[in-house]
Amino acid sequence: MIQPNIPATTKPRVVIVGGGFGGINLAKQLKHAPVQVVLLDRNNYHLFQPLLYQVSTAGLEPDSIAFPLRGIFRKQKNIVIRMAEVTGLRATENTLETGIGEIKYDYLIFATGSNTNFFGNKPIAENAIGMKSLIEAVQIRNYVVKQFEESLLLTDPEEIKPKLNFVMVGGGPTGVELAGAFAELRKYIMPKDYPSIPQALMNVYLIEAGPKLLASFSEKTSQKTQEALQELGVRVLLNTGVKEYDGHTITLSTGETIKTQSLLWSAGVKGEPVKGLSQDILLPNGRILVNEFNLVKGYENVFAIGDIAQMTNDQRFPKGYPMVAQVAIQQGKNVAHNLHLILENKPLKGFHYKDLGSMATIGRNRAVAEFANMRLSGYFAWIVWMIVHLMSLLGFRNKLVVFINWFYRYFTYERGTRIIIKRGAANIVKLRQTVGV
Repeated sequence: MIQPNIPATTKPRVVIVGGGFGGINLAKQLKHAPVQVVLLDRNNYHLFQPLLYQVSTAGLEPDSIAFPLRGIFRKQKNIVIRMAEVTGLRATENTLETGIGEIKYDYLIFATGSNTNFFGNKPIAENAIGMKSLIEAVQIRNYVVKQFEESLLLTDPEEIKPKLNFVMVGGGPTGVELAGAFAELRKYIMPKDYPSIPQALMNVYLIEAGPKLLASFSEKTSQKTQEALQELGVRVLLNTGVKEYDGHTITLSTGETIKTQSLLWSAGVKGEPVKGLSQDILLPNGRILVNEFNLVKGYENVFAIGDIAQMTNDQRFPKGYPMVAQVAIQQGKNVAHNLHLILENKPLKGFHYKDLGSMATIGRNRAVAEFANMRLSGYFAWIVWMIVHLMSLLGFRNKLVVFINWFYRYFTYERGTRIIIKRGAANIVKLRQTVGV
Protein backbone atom coordinates (compact mmCIF):
# COMPACT_ATOMS: atom_id res chain seq x y z
CA MET A 1 0.00 0.00 0.00
CA ILE A 2 1.43 3.37 -1.07
CA GLN A 3 1.43 5.96 1.69
CA PRO A 4 1.00 9.53 0.40
CA ASN A 5 3.16 12.19 1.98
CA ILE A 6 0.45 13.78 4.10
CA PRO A 7 1.38 14.94 7.63
CA ALA A 8 0.03 12.82 10.46
CA THR A 9 -2.48 14.55 12.72
CA THR A 10 -4.43 13.98 15.91
CA LYS A 11 -7.17 16.31 14.69
CA PRO A 12 -10.16 15.15 12.60
CA ARG A 13 -9.15 14.95 8.94
CA VAL A 14 -11.51 16.52 6.38
CA VAL A 15 -10.75 15.40 2.84
CA ILE A 16 -12.19 17.51 0.01
CA VAL A 17 -12.11 16.08 -3.50
CA GLY A 18 -12.22 18.90 -6.05
CA GLY A 19 -10.85 22.43 -6.17
CA GLY A 20 -13.82 24.01 -7.91
CA PHE A 21 -16.19 26.64 -6.55
CA GLY A 22 -17.66 24.33 -3.92
CA GLY A 23 -14.38 22.81 -2.78
CA ILE A 24 -12.45 26.04 -2.29
CA ASN A 25 -15.30 27.80 -0.48
CA LEU A 26 -15.69 24.83 1.85
CA ALA A 27 -11.97 24.77 2.57
CA LYS A 28 -11.88 28.52 3.22
CA GLN A 29 -14.68 28.27 5.79
CA LEU A 30 -12.66 25.68 7.72
CA LYS A 31 -9.66 27.99 8.11
CA HIS A 32 -10.03 28.32 11.89
CA ALA A 33 -11.63 24.93 12.55
CA PRO A 34 -9.76 22.38 14.73
CA VAL A 35 -9.32 20.01 11.79
CA GLN A 36 -6.78 19.07 9.15
CA VAL A 37 -8.09 19.87 5.67
CA VAL A 38 -6.75 17.81 2.76
CA LEU A 39 -7.69 19.23 -0.65
CA LEU A 40 -7.24 16.92 -3.63
CA ASP A 41 -7.56 17.89 -7.28
CA ARG A 42 -6.24 16.48 -10.55
CA ASN A 43 -4.97 19.99 -11.36
CA ASN A 44 -3.01 22.42 -9.22
CA TYR A 45 -5.30 25.35 -10.03
CA HIS A 46 -8.86 26.58 -9.62
CA LEU A 47 -10.55 27.21 -12.96
CA PHE A 48 -13.07 29.98 -13.53
CA GLN A 49 -15.26 28.01 -15.92
CA PRO A 50 -17.73 30.80 -16.86
CA LEU A 51 -15.02 32.41 -19.01
CA LEU A 52 -13.74 29.23 -20.70
CA TYR A 53 -15.56 30.18 -23.89
CA GLN A 54 -13.44 33.33 -24.15
CA VAL A 55 -10.27 31.24 -24.07
CA SER A 56 -11.66 28.97 -26.79
CA THR A 57 -12.45 31.98 -29.02
CA ALA A 58 -9.06 33.71 -28.56
CA GLY A 59 -10.38 36.41 -26.24
CA LEU A 60 -8.35 35.54 -23.14
CA GLU A 61 -5.17 33.68 -22.31
CA PRO A 62 -5.65 30.46 -20.30
CA ASP A 63 -3.73 31.66 -17.25
CA SER A 64 -6.02 34.67 -16.83
CA ILE A 65 -8.93 32.45 -15.71
CA ALA A 66 -6.92 29.96 -13.63
CA PHE A 67 -5.46 30.58 -10.20
CA PRO A 68 -3.04 28.29 -8.29
CA LEU A 69 -4.70 26.48 -5.41
CA ARG A 70 -1.64 27.06 -3.25
CA GLY A 71 -1.96 30.78 -3.88
CA ILE A 72 -5.55 30.75 -2.65
CA PHE A 73 -4.64 29.02 0.63
CA ARG A 74 -1.18 30.46 1.20
CA LYS A 75 -2.18 31.89 4.57
CA GLN A 76 -4.28 28.93 5.72
CA LYS A 77 -2.21 26.80 8.11
CA ASN A 78 -4.50 23.78 8.49
CA ILE A 79 -4.66 22.74 4.84
CA VAL A 80 -2.68 20.20 2.81
CA ILE A 81 -2.97 20.37 -0.99
CA ARG A 82 -2.10 17.48 -3.28
CA MET A 83 -2.47 16.85 -7.00
CA ALA A 84 -4.16 13.47 -7.19
CA GLU A 85 -6.63 11.43 -9.18
CA VAL A 86 -9.19 9.71 -6.95
CA THR A 87 -9.76 6.13 -8.06
CA GLY A 88 -12.03 4.59 -5.44
CA LEU A 89 -13.63 4.62 -2.01
CA ARG A 90 -13.74 2.07 0.82
CA ALA A 91 -16.27 3.76 3.06
CA THR A 92 -16.35 1.02 5.71
CA GLU A 93 -12.66 1.70 6.30
CA ASN A 94 -12.88 5.50 5.92
CA THR A 95 -10.31 5.19 3.15
CA LEU A 96 -10.02 7.06 -0.14
CA GLU A 97 -8.02 5.43 -2.92
CA THR A 98 -5.98 7.83 -5.06
CA GLY A 99 -3.16 7.79 -7.55
CA ILE A 100 -0.76 8.94 -4.83
CA GLY A 101 -1.87 6.33 -2.31
CA GLU A 102 -4.60 5.62 0.22
CA ILE A 103 -5.81 8.45 2.42
CA LYS A 104 -7.68 7.97 5.67
CA TYR A 105 -10.40 10.47 6.49
CA ASP A 106 -12.82 11.35 9.26
CA TYR A 107 -15.05 13.37 6.95
CA LEU A 108 -15.09 13.20 3.16
CA ILE A 109 -16.64 15.71 0.77
CA PHE A 110 -17.01 15.11 -2.94
CA ALA A 111 -16.93 18.37 -4.93
CA THR A 112 -15.87 16.83 -8.22
CA GLY A 113 -18.05 18.95 -10.49
CA SER A 114 -19.32 17.66 -13.82
CA ASN A 115 -18.26 16.66 -17.28
CA THR A 116 -19.82 16.83 -20.74
CA ASN A 117 -22.84 14.59 -21.23
CA PHE A 118 -23.21 13.09 -24.71
CA PHE A 119 -26.21 11.03 -23.53
CA GLY A 120 -24.67 7.73 -24.60
CA ASN A 121 -24.23 8.67 -28.26
CA LYS A 122 -20.77 7.22 -28.99
CA PRO A 123 -20.29 8.65 -32.53
CA ILE A 124 -21.05 12.15 -31.26
CA ALA A 125 -18.81 11.64 -28.21
CA GLU A 126 -15.96 10.55 -30.48
CA ASN A 127 -16.28 13.39 -32.99
CA ALA A 128 -17.66 16.36 -31.08
CA ILE A 129 -15.88 18.29 -28.35
CA GLY A 130 -17.07 19.49 -24.98
CA MET A 131 -15.75 22.49 -23.10
CA LYS A 132 -15.31 21.73 -19.43
CA SER A 133 -11.53 22.03 -19.04
CA LEU A 134 -8.75 24.49 -19.76
CA ILE A 135 -7.08 21.99 -22.08
CA GLU A 136 -10.27 21.64 -24.13
CA ALA A 137 -10.65 25.41 -24.43
CA VAL A 138 -7.04 25.86 -25.64
CA GLN A 139 -7.39 22.98 -28.09
CA ILE A 140 -10.61 24.46 -29.48
CA ARG A 141 -8.79 27.75 -30.04
CA ASN A 142 -5.95 25.94 -31.81
CA TYR A 143 -8.39 23.99 -33.93
CA VAL A 144 -10.50 26.99 -34.92
CA VAL A 145 -7.50 29.08 -35.99
CA LYS A 146 -6.15 26.11 -37.92
CA GLN A 147 -9.46 25.79 -39.77
CA PHE A 148 -9.06 29.36 -41.00
CA GLU A 149 -5.44 28.84 -41.99
CA GLU A 150 -6.28 25.69 -43.95
CA SER A 151 -9.20 27.42 -45.64
CA LEU A 152 -6.72 29.86 -47.20
CA LEU A 153 -5.18 26.96 -49.09
CA LEU A 154 -8.46 25.98 -50.73
CA THR A 155 -10.20 27.51 -53.73
CA ASP A 156 -13.45 25.55 -53.88
CA PRO A 157 -16.15 27.16 -51.67
CA GLU A 158 -17.74 23.74 -51.14
CA GLU A 159 -14.51 22.53 -49.52
CA ILE A 160 -14.17 25.66 -47.40
CA LYS A 161 -17.70 25.67 -45.98
CA PRO A 162 -17.37 22.55 -43.79
CA LYS A 163 -14.23 24.03 -42.25
CA LEU A 164 -15.95 27.29 -41.42
CA ASN A 165 -19.36 25.97 -40.38
CA PHE A 166 -19.22 26.13 -36.59
CA VAL A 167 -22.08 24.38 -34.83
CA MET A 168 -22.95 24.75 -31.14
CA VAL A 169 -25.39 22.27 -29.61
CA GLY A 170 -27.22 23.37 -26.47
CA GLY A 171 -29.07 26.63 -25.95
CA GLY A 172 -28.05 27.24 -22.36
CA PRO A 173 -25.70 30.06 -21.27
CA THR A 174 -22.57 28.27 -22.56
CA GLY A 175 -24.06 27.62 -26.00
CA VAL A 176 -25.40 31.16 -26.28
CA GLU A 177 -22.10 32.72 -25.23
CA LEU A 178 -20.10 30.48 -27.58
CA ALA A 179 -22.39 31.26 -30.52
CA GLY A 180 -22.15 34.99 -29.84
CA ALA A 181 -18.34 34.83 -29.58
CA PHE A 182 -18.01 32.92 -32.87
CA ALA A 183 -20.38 35.38 -34.56
CA GLU A 184 -18.13 38.23 -33.43
CA LEU A 185 -15.10 36.41 -34.84
CA ARG A 186 -16.94 36.29 -38.15
CA LYS A 187 -17.93 39.95 -38.00
CA TYR A 188 -14.83 41.65 -36.60
CA ILE A 189 -11.79 39.36 -36.99
CA MET A 190 -12.31 37.38 -40.17
CA PRO A 191 -12.46 40.42 -42.53
CA LYS A 192 -9.15 41.74 -41.14
CA ASP A 193 -7.16 38.53 -40.76
CA TYR A 194 -8.55 36.57 -43.71
CA PRO A 195 -9.82 39.13 -46.26
CA SER A 196 -9.43 36.67 -49.15
CA ILE A 197 -12.04 34.32 -47.64
CA PRO A 198 -15.62 35.47 -48.37
CA GLN A 199 -17.34 36.17 -45.09
CA ALA A 200 -20.45 34.35 -46.30
CA LEU A 201 -18.54 31.06 -46.19
CA MET A 202 -18.44 31.13 -42.39
CA ASN A 203 -21.66 30.17 -40.65
CA VAL A 204 -22.48 29.86 -36.97
CA TYR A 205 -25.31 27.56 -35.89
CA LEU A 206 -26.91 27.20 -32.47
CA ILE A 207 -29.04 24.07 -32.11
CA GLU A 208 -31.44 23.59 -29.20
CA ALA A 209 -33.69 20.57 -28.71
CA GLY A 210 -36.19 22.57 -26.63
CA PRO A 211 -38.63 25.28 -27.67
CA LYS A 212 -36.48 28.22 -26.50
CA LEU A 213 -32.98 29.36 -25.61
CA LEU A 214 -31.97 29.82 -21.97
CA ALA A 215 -34.68 27.50 -20.66
CA SER A 216 -34.45 28.78 -17.07
CA PHE A 217 -35.05 32.39 -18.14
CA SER A 218 -38.38 34.08 -18.90
CA GLU A 219 -39.98 33.85 -22.34
CA LYS A 220 -39.29 37.53 -22.97
CA THR A 221 -35.60 37.24 -22.11
CA SER A 222 -35.28 34.10 -24.19
CA GLN A 223 -36.83 35.82 -27.18
CA LYS A 224 -34.53 38.84 -26.82
CA THR A 225 -31.55 36.50 -26.70
CA GLN A 226 -32.62 34.75 -29.88
CA GLU A 227 -33.17 38.06 -31.67
CA ALA A 228 -29.77 39.39 -30.59
CA LEU A 229 -28.00 36.26 -31.84
CA GLN A 230 -29.84 36.40 -35.14
CA GLU A 231 -28.82 40.05 -35.55
CA LEU A 232 -25.22 38.83 -35.23
CA GLY A 233 -25.86 36.32 -38.00
CA VAL A 234 -26.25 33.17 -35.88
CA ARG A 235 -28.60 30.58 -37.34
CA VAL A 236 -30.76 29.49 -34.40
CA LEU A 237 -32.55 26.14 -34.73
CA LEU A 238 -35.09 25.38 -31.98
CA ASN A 239 -37.01 22.15 -31.37
CA THR A 240 -34.16 20.42 -33.18
CA GLY A 241 -32.00 17.59 -31.94
CA VAL A 242 -28.78 16.09 -33.23
CA LYS A 243 -29.22 12.43 -34.22
CA GLU A 244 -25.81 11.63 -35.71
CA TYR A 245 -22.42 13.16 -36.35
CA ASP A 246 -19.53 11.38 -38.04
CA GLY A 247 -17.01 14.20 -37.97
CA HIS A 248 -18.14 15.55 -41.33
CA THR A 249 -21.95 15.70 -41.41
CA ILE A 250 -24.53 16.43 -38.73
CA THR A 251 -27.89 14.73 -39.16
CA LEU A 252 -30.68 16.60 -37.38
CA SER A 253 -33.93 15.27 -35.98
CA THR A 254 -35.72 17.16 -38.75
CA GLY A 255 -33.88 15.12 -41.38
CA GLU A 256 -31.74 18.07 -42.46
CA THR A 257 -27.95 17.82 -42.59
CA ILE A 258 -25.13 20.30 -41.98
CA LYS A 259 -21.64 19.79 -43.40
CA THR A 260 -19.16 20.71 -40.69
CA GLN A 261 -15.89 19.65 -39.13
CA SER A 262 -16.61 21.55 -35.92
CA LEU A 263 -19.33 20.46 -33.50
CA LEU A 264 -19.07 22.06 -30.05
CA TRP A 265 -21.27 20.29 -27.51
CA SER A 266 -22.80 22.08 -24.53
CA ALA A 267 -26.15 20.30 -24.49
CA GLY A 268 -25.71 18.71 -21.11
CA VAL A 269 -23.45 17.82 -18.23
CA LYS A 270 -23.17 14.82 -15.94
CA GLY A 271 -21.60 14.12 -12.58
CA GLU A 272 -18.41 12.14 -12.11
CA PRO A 273 -18.97 9.82 -9.14
CA VAL A 274 -16.15 7.86 -7.55
CA LYS A 275 -16.09 4.05 -7.67
CA GLY A 276 -17.07 2.48 -4.38
CA LEU A 277 -20.28 4.38 -3.71
CA SER A 278 -23.47 2.35 -3.46
CA GLN A 279 -25.11 2.01 -6.86
CA ASP A 280 -28.58 2.72 -5.47
CA ILE A 281 -27.66 6.34 -4.71
CA LEU A 282 -26.14 7.04 -8.15
CA LEU A 283 -28.48 8.54 -10.74
CA PRO A 284 -28.28 8.02 -14.53
CA ASN A 285 -26.86 11.53 -14.92
CA GLY A 286 -23.98 10.64 -12.60
CA ARG A 287 -25.19 12.70 -9.66
CA ILE A 288 -25.20 11.40 -6.08
CA LEU A 289 -28.35 11.45 -3.95
CA VAL A 290 -27.88 13.56 -0.82
CA ASN A 291 -30.15 14.66 2.01
CA GLU A 292 -30.90 18.21 3.15
CA PHE A 293 -27.46 18.41 4.83
CA ASN A 294 -25.60 17.27 1.68
CA LEU A 295 -24.82 13.97 3.40
CA VAL A 296 -24.68 11.15 0.87
CA LYS A 297 -27.67 8.92 1.54
CA GLY A 298 -26.65 5.83 3.48
CA TYR A 299 -23.41 7.37 4.77
CA GLU A 300 -22.70 9.16 8.05
CA ASN A 301 -19.52 11.07 7.21
CA VAL A 302 -19.50 11.40 3.42
CA PHE A 303 -20.88 14.54 1.79
CA ALA A 304 -21.36 15.68 -1.81
CA ILE A 305 -21.80 19.28 -2.99
CA GLY A 306 -22.27 21.19 -6.22
CA ASP A 307 -22.80 19.57 -9.61
CA ILE A 308 -22.21 16.06 -8.30
CA ALA A 309 -24.96 16.31 -5.65
CA GLN A 310 -28.66 15.68 -6.25
CA MET A 311 -30.83 17.20 -3.52
CA THR A 312 -34.58 16.93 -4.11
CA ASN A 313 -36.12 18.18 -0.86
CA ASP A 314 -36.71 21.71 -2.25
CA GLN A 315 -40.12 21.98 -3.91
CA ARG A 316 -38.83 24.79 -6.13
CA PHE A 317 -36.38 22.34 -7.70
CA PRO A 318 -37.99 18.87 -7.70
CA LYS A 319 -35.34 17.56 -10.10
CA GLY A 320 -32.46 18.93 -8.06
CA TYR A 321 -30.69 22.25 -8.00
CA PRO A 322 -29.22 23.64 -11.22
CA MET A 323 -25.58 22.74 -11.89
CA VAL A 324 -24.27 26.29 -11.47
CA ALA A 325 -21.51 27.87 -9.42
CA GLN A 326 -23.76 29.56 -6.85
CA VAL A 327 -25.23 26.23 -5.73
CA ALA A 328 -21.74 24.79 -5.22
CA ILE A 329 -20.53 27.88 -3.35
CA GLN A 330 -23.53 27.99 -1.00
CA GLN A 331 -23.47 24.24 -0.35
CA GLY A 332 -19.75 24.37 0.36
CA LYS A 333 -20.27 27.06 2.97
CA ASN A 334 -23.21 25.22 4.53
CA VAL A 335 -21.29 21.94 4.82
CA ALA A 336 -18.39 23.81 6.44
CA HIS A 337 -20.84 25.29 8.95
CA ASN A 338 -22.25 21.83 9.64
CA LEU A 339 -18.78 20.41 10.21
CA HIS A 340 -18.31 23.07 12.88
CA LEU A 341 -21.65 21.99 14.40
CA ILE A 342 -20.64 18.30 14.32
CA LEU A 343 -17.43 19.10 16.21
CA GLU A 344 -19.53 20.96 18.79
CA ASN A 345 -22.14 18.15 19.00
CA LYS A 346 -24.90 20.47 17.82
CA PRO A 347 -27.78 19.78 15.39
CA LEU A 348 -27.04 20.24 11.70
CA LYS A 349 -28.46 23.03 9.57
CA GLY A 350 -30.35 22.07 6.41
CA PHE A 351 -29.35 23.66 3.13
CA HIS A 352 -31.55 26.33 1.56
CA TYR A 353 -30.57 27.68 -1.83
CA LYS A 354 -30.76 31.42 -2.34
CA ASP A 355 -31.16 32.06 -6.06
CA LEU A 356 -29.06 35.12 -6.84
CA GLY A 357 -30.21 35.22 -10.46
CA SER A 358 -28.85 34.22 -13.84
CA MET A 359 -27.09 36.01 -16.66
CA ALA A 360 -25.55 35.37 -20.05
CA THR A 361 -23.61 37.52 -22.46
CA ILE A 362 -24.43 37.43 -26.16
CA GLY A 363 -21.68 39.64 -27.48
CA ARG A 364 -20.46 43.18 -27.58
CA ASN A 365 -22.92 45.45 -25.70
CA ARG A 366 -25.37 42.55 -25.53
CA ALA A 367 -26.32 40.47 -22.48
CA VAL A 368 -29.33 39.35 -20.49
CA ALA A 369 -29.75 39.08 -16.74
CA GLU A 370 -32.52 38.14 -14.36
CA PHE A 371 -32.32 38.51 -10.59
CA ALA A 372 -34.84 39.29 -7.85
CA ASN A 373 -37.75 40.76 -9.78
CA MET A 374 -35.58 42.51 -12.36
CA ARG A 375 -34.96 41.64 -15.99
CA LEU A 376 -32.15 43.37 -17.81
CA SER A 377 -31.01 43.19 -21.40
CA GLY A 378 -28.71 45.04 -23.76
CA TYR A 379 -25.87 47.35 -22.77
CA PHE A 380 -26.67 47.72 -19.05
CA ALA A 381 -26.98 43.94 -18.59
CA TRP A 382 -23.64 43.58 -20.37
CA ILE A 383 -21.98 45.98 -17.91
CA VAL A 384 -23.50 44.09 -14.97
CA TRP A 385 -22.32 40.78 -16.43
CA MET A 386 -18.75 42.11 -16.75
CA ILE A 387 -18.67 43.52 -13.22
CA VAL A 388 -20.00 40.30 -11.66
CA HIS A 389 -17.51 38.13 -13.54
CA LEU A 390 -14.57 40.41 -12.81
CA MET A 391 -15.38 40.46 -9.10
CA SER A 392 -15.76 36.67 -9.07
CA LEU A 393 -12.29 36.03 -10.50
CA LEU A 394 -9.63 35.03 -7.99
CA GLY A 395 -6.52 37.14 -7.65
CA PHE A 396 -5.88 40.80 -8.38
CA ARG A 397 -3.62 39.95 -11.33
CA ASN A 398 -6.34 37.90 -13.02
CA LYS A 399 -8.89 40.64 -12.50
CA LEU A 400 -6.50 43.21 -13.94
CA VAL A 401 -5.48 41.09 -16.94
CA VAL A 402 -9.07 40.27 -17.87
CA PHE A 403 -10.16 43.89 -17.45
CA ILE A 404 -7.31 45.14 -19.67
CA ASN A 405 -8.13 42.51 -22.28
CA TRP A 406 -11.79 43.48 -22.31
CA PHE A 407 -10.98 47.21 -22.41
CA TYR A 408 -8.51 46.72 -25.27
CA ARG A 409 -10.88 44.52 -27.24
CA TYR A 410 -13.76 46.95 -26.84
CA PHE A 411 -11.92 49.77 -28.58
CA THR A 412 -9.84 47.78 -31.07
CA TYR A 413 -12.10 44.82 -31.92
CA GLU A 414 -8.98 42.68 -31.49
CA ARG A 415 -8.50 39.18 -30.09
CA GLY A 416 -4.81 38.93 -29.40
CA THR A 417 -4.40 35.19 -28.76
CA ARG A 418 -5.07 33.88 -32.27
CA ILE A 419 -2.08 31.54 -32.31
CA ILE A 420 -1.66 27.81 -32.80
CA ILE A 421 0.43 26.41 -29.97
CA LYS A 422 0.76 22.75 -30.83
CA ARG A 423 0.10 20.27 -33.58
CA GLY A 424 -2.42 18.41 -31.45
CA ALA A 425 -5.19 20.52 -32.97
CA ALA A 426 -4.93 18.83 -36.37
CA ASN A 427 -8.41 17.34 -36.21
CA ILE A 428 -11.35 17.07 -33.85
CA VAL A 429 -10.90 13.34 -33.19
CA LYS A 430 -7.26 13.86 -32.24
CA LEU A 431 -8.39 16.78 -30.09
CA ARG A 432 -10.70 14.55 -28.09
CA GLN A 433 -7.98 11.96 -27.67
CA THR A 434 -5.63 14.66 -26.38
CA VAL A 435 -8.00 16.06 -23.77
CA GLY A 436 -9.16 12.64 -22.67
CA VAL A 437 -5.91 11.69 -20.97
